[in-house]
This record gives sequence, structure tokens and C-alpha cells, in this order.
Amino acid sequence: MHHLKSLLRFNQKPGGSQVAGQPPQAVPSVADAIFNQPELGNWYPPVILGPATVGSLATSSTCLRQVIQIVERLELDDYVRYLLAYYSAGLERFGELWNYADIVTVLLASTVLIKPTSYLEIGVRRGRSMAIIAAKNPMCNIVGIDMWENTNYAGMPNPGPAFVQAELERVEHKGQLELIAGNSHQILPAYFSEHPDLFFDLVTVDGDHSEKGAEQDLKDVVQHLKVGGILVFDDISHPAHPYLDRVWHRTIESDPRFSTWRYTELGYGVALAIRKSI
Repeated sequence: MHHLKSLLRFNQKPGGSQVAGQPPQAVPSVADAIFNQPELGNWYPPVILGPATVGSLATSSTCLRQVIQIVERLELDDYVRYLLAYYSAGLERFGELWNYADIVTVLLASTVLIKPTSYLEIGVRRGRSMAIIAAKNPMCNIVGIDMWENTNYAGMPNPGPAFVQAELERVEHKGQLELIAGNSHQILPAYFSEHPDLFFDLVTVDGDHSEKGAEQDLKDVVQHLKVGGILVFDDISHPAHPYLDRVWHRTIESDPRFSTWRYTELGYGVALAIRKSI
């Protein structure tokens, strides 16, 4: 039996694990209307969403207010309580002019713009990021991978996949959910070997924060990101992990297949990339 079968799989809903089984394609639906007219020619790559558009929405007060509404539906820990207070302070002091982004505002903006039907998350912990996608697009099919081996993470509870499922139920997620406990460096190669035609609209890498580990996760997932799909990478300016910025640059920013955007003004920083070619 393939060793992947021995890894814990939690709550795989009816329909199997094939959450998206199509070759890379342009995600934005407007592109289809243009490129179904061959008489127009093919002057640009078949992607009409740029990362600056996602970043503009992600840094808006409108996006942040929607994040607050979703996060307040979840079970909070000390870190999230701090974030909610931080968000409120920024909005109260600077109002609509406040420019701020983090992983959850980027994921909300990405979900609003491309309406993903398939999402992969490396590093789930309590499921806050995942809940953003589930709340904005309840039918999205989700795969999440995390070690869940420590009862505490950064001094806070790391309660496991049953807790994550309950959090998604709080935001009324209806799509398939597959939560896999284990090391992403073992799981991802095996998972994609079993599902070579599986491609995702949206992917988050927020797991192993070692330099080699983070780079390996990025390399493992990019081949299964659709053209027009969005890749999100967290903590690029985290003081405890300054090398993550270099990892992002050499692995994704320097790759001509991607257009990228980054935010490092406040918080721990976040980056996104849109795949524009195969």
C-alpha cells in the first residue's frame, strides 16, 4: 500500500479527493470571452488579472472590514484577538485611508476576484486562513496539510483537524474538505503522484518556516497551480525568518512564469504571485 495511505486523512466528504482534475487554464472567466474569438489574435498571455489588482483590493479598508466580520465568527485565540484589536485601531485612527495587508486580506481579495473552486493550504493550524476562502466561496473544494503534532504552537493551542472542520462549519462551508496530517515534504510528492492531473486555483504556503523547507514547499506546489491561479506566501518580513524573503525572490519572483506582488509595510509581510504561463 502506498505510504500516503497510512497518513491521517480527516473528513473527506463524498466525491473523493479529486477536487479539481483539469489541466492548467486561465482562471478569470472574462479571459474566455476574449480568447474564444480567434480573429482577435493572441497578443498577450491568456491571463487578464494582475497581482497589483489583488493587492489593491487586499489593502483596502473594505476588504479588511469583511475579514473582521468573518474572523469574529470563529473561535478566537490570543493572537487573533490581538489582530482584531490592531485592525480596529488602524481603521479608527486612519479610516478609509489605512493601507494594510496580511495573509487573510490577500486570501479574501483573491477569493473575491477569481472565485476559486479548488484551494490547497500548506500550514493550516486553527483554520483561520482556510475559513476566509470557505466563507466567501462556500462550495470551494479544500485540501489542507499540517503536522498538528504539537499541542501548542508559538505558545498557543494547536487543536487539530477536528477543530478546523468545526471552524469551517461556523462559516457554512459546503464543499469537499480533505485535511491531511503529516509532513508536507512527504505528503505533497505522494499526493501529486497519486493525482498528477490535479491543479488548484488558489494555493497558500505557510507551513515549514525553515529556509530549505519553505523553498521545497513552493517548488512542490507551483507545478499544480493553474495558469491564472494565485499563490500566497506568508511571513516574508517576519523578524524571526528574514530568509523567507530571499526564498520567495529566488523561487517565485525571479521565475518569468509569474507576476508578483508583496506587502511589507506593517505586520509580518505577505506575498502573492499569479501564474501567467505554463
